[in-house]
Amino acid sequence: MTTPNPILPGATLGVFGGGQLARMFILAAARMGYHVIVFAPEKDCPAAQVAGQHICADYSDTKAVKEFAQQCDVVTLEFENVPVSALELASEFTLTRPGPAVLRIAQDRVHEREFLDKHGLATAPHRVVTSAAQARQAVAELGVPCVVKTATEGYDGLGQRRIDRAEDSESAWQALNTDRALCEGWISYQCELSMIVGRSATGQLETLGPIENVHVNHILDVSLAPARVEPEVAAQAARIARQVAEAIALEGVMCIELFLTSDRQLLVNELAPRPHNSGHLSIEACPTSQFEQQVRAICGLKLGDMPVLLPSAMANLLGDLWQNGEPDWSQALGTDSVNLHLYGKRVPRPGRKMGHLTATGKNVEEAQALVRNARKALTR
Repeated sequence: MTTPNPILPGATLGVFGGGQLARMFILAAARMGYHVIVFAPEKDCPAAQVAGQHICADYSDTKAVKEFAQQCDVVTLEFENVPVSALELASEFTLTRPGPAVLRIAQDRVHEREFLDKHGLATAPHRVVTSAAQARQAVAELGVPCVVKTATEGYDGLGQRRIDRAEDSESAWQALNTDRALCEGWISYQCELSMIVGRSATGQLETLGPIENVHVNHILDVSLAPARVEPEVAAQAARIARQVAEAIALEGVMCIELFLTSDRQLLVNELAPRPHNSGHLSIEACPTSQFEQQVRAICGLKLGDMPVLLPSAMANLLGDLWQNGEPDWSQALGTDSVNLHLYGKRVPRPGRKMGHLTATGKNVEEAQALVRNARKALTR
């Protein structure tokens, strides 16, 4: 196999999406000497504030997408809800990493489950449903409780309904207002984990994790690394991440979300072909952050090492913290071993991710206590 030529500093990278993940990717790329163009429909998005150039246009604007792609040596993704058609068009004019085939799988829960099933990767029991009648049948087969999820565009708990009584299956289906969904059996799990995996255009592969995740109201609240699991569980999680990355022919960075069940089994929950909220702690915890790894992977450079050098914890800062005014940033910034990251979002809303804190400690318990206490101090 011919080794692709690396895309070296000084080149122009493109990113579809203008949120905080693109912002942190741009900061990493700029430090390495790359020029970055962001393509996003929002005018004052977090990424545009730090990008070399912002193309503000809808993803359906074929002229704008073509002009964007023609200016870039490679284009990557900030989130998986970019229309596949936009990435396909871009791929006619430049490299796209990851490519349309990866995006098509990751942005659709049904396609994702079909991919995982095909490659023998364990998931929650599931059924595809396209009508109220099929929803009733799926619930009858899977039992209650179970969860019905839209096939596309669901995140942070949106686009899903829990069903606790079989007779509620039809109302849950109707509430989703969709024509295609996935019904999943309920999993009794010990904890939620994530693996960050980078795979370059040369086939080199590096992993970070597992990372232990705690959610509140379906939104990630705190992440811990290393996860408090047995070495054999950690090794299995790494094997799963490598298997997924190889099977999907990843070029870039991907997060594999996992459930560790009460009987010690690892089940794949979701795939996200881009950096992930749980991997933010890599900026302080690892020699190579997930964002630098994304740059290295899409540019065909040698990947960096991603061991966790210091036990670390990350806590999300949601818009709820602003309900009584601006948080007292001096409290967080005055705490040893705590780092503040704000995303430049102008309007705080409940549940909106406005930034995060990261802390390091002698162990994950100390790091978690530091980051939680620093977050509490913001509103005292």
